Amino acid sequence: MTNARLKPILAALALFGATGALAAEPPPGLDSGDTAWMLMATVLGLMMTVPGIAMFYGGMVRRKNMLSIAGQCFAICCLISVIWMLVGYSLAFSGDNSYVGNLDLLLLAQLDLNGLRGSFPEPLYVVFQLGFGVVAGALITGAVADRMKFSAMLVFIGVWSIIVYAPVVHWIWGGGFLRDEGVLDYAGGTIVHINAGIAGLVACLIVGKRTGYGAENMAPHNPLFSVIGVSLLWIGWFGFSAGSSLSAGSNAAVAMLVTQTSAAAGALTWMLYEWSVLKKPSILGLVSGAVAGLVAITPAAGYVSPAGAIAIGVIAGFSCCWACAWLKYSLGYDDALDVFGIHGIGGLLGAVLTGVFALEEIGNAAGAVEGNIMQVWVQFEGVLVVSAWSALGTAVILYAIRLFTKLRVTEEDEAEGLDYSQHGEAIGADG
Repeated sequence: MTNARLKPILAALALFGATGALAAEPPPGLDSGDTAWMLMATVLGLMMTVPGIAMFYGGMVRRKNMLSIAGQCFAICCLISVIWMLVGYSLAFSGDNSYVGNLDLLLLAQLDLNGLRGSFPEPLYVVFQLGFGVVAGALITGAVADRMKFSAMLVFIGVWSIIVYAPVVHWIWGGGFLRDEGVLDYAGGTIVHINAGIAGLVACLIVGKRTGYGAENMAPHNPLFSVIGVSLLWIGWFGFSAGSSLSAGSNAAVAMLVTQTSAAAGALTWMLYEWSVLKKPSILGLVSGAVAGLVAITPAAGYVSPAGAIAIGVIAGFSCCWACAWLKYSLGYDDALDVFGIHGIGGLLGAVLTGVFALEEIGNAAGAVEGNIMQVWVQFEGVLVVSAWSALGTAVILYAIRLFTKLRVTEEDEAEGLDYSQHGEAIGADG
């Protein structure tokens, strides 16, 4: 073939290649690095529930209830995923109302699938935020472990995610009144942990104590599973804390650093305190301390220094250990897996201490250490409002459900174990 005949073909191929290259160009403003990081952060965040919380909780219940608690976590992940797409995201992130979003994004029908949230795709932000809702719902199950009906649990968590959780997200992250007041919550300390901790406390009071509580041996059946679960939670937590920077920048690195620091400080503090009192350091206490440190640093992750993170972790490790070892038994409530003691108390401390240790140079917000003592009150105001809303909403939902069905299984089913009585399955069962 002559050069003259080749020229038109080569020109056409060049034009086709150029057209393809133009078509493959990302939209203006999209950052591939930020997008890749947010994809990873979202996966890490979702991993916190299954297998993280499922393994953590599964190891702490009795053997006959392990499959049930893990199944609840899995089912809640599925349920809230659908609810969030249907209505939750719209109530949290649409409209300009100060108290709750509107229904503009119902079914995500009006969501711009090619749009951006900052420097990454908007649909990715939907899934990232979904993970927070899944964690909040799954955490509550620990407070009523071993006795709540599977059906009642799913109805409760589904309604709670719409009526209680989504509005709280809107108040702080969706442009609502608490954000206008200046409440700081970097990665969900108030939105997720205080919200779920208070809901868990109210739920365990309404559902009632486990049969035989205080008389029977209800020790964790396999603490090793809990160690594995907390290890997965710790890794997954970086997705939420560092991912809340919404970019792959320096703020994400700071959030990751202080998250690691606070978790370690919380674990060591709980271990040493328990060691000094009981003369032996329990492994379950060690990992529980890590969770306490993670919870407490969550609202502060993008605002404090490593020194502030150590202080937060130490305070949380000691306080949450005290709440689980003394407060619960003094008041006589049966929070089976210490949801309030770790997430409620830890979240409250973290929220208030954010107002103490926040630094202007890190997160553009000054706390009491830099002379802004009012930030502590602002943080406490957010704690009070969310706690009251969660307590009221949880109580109303549970009492409403109780009008139509029982909240807990029968004593016979509880004695048999929820694995078999609720699901017809058992770990290690023959046949």
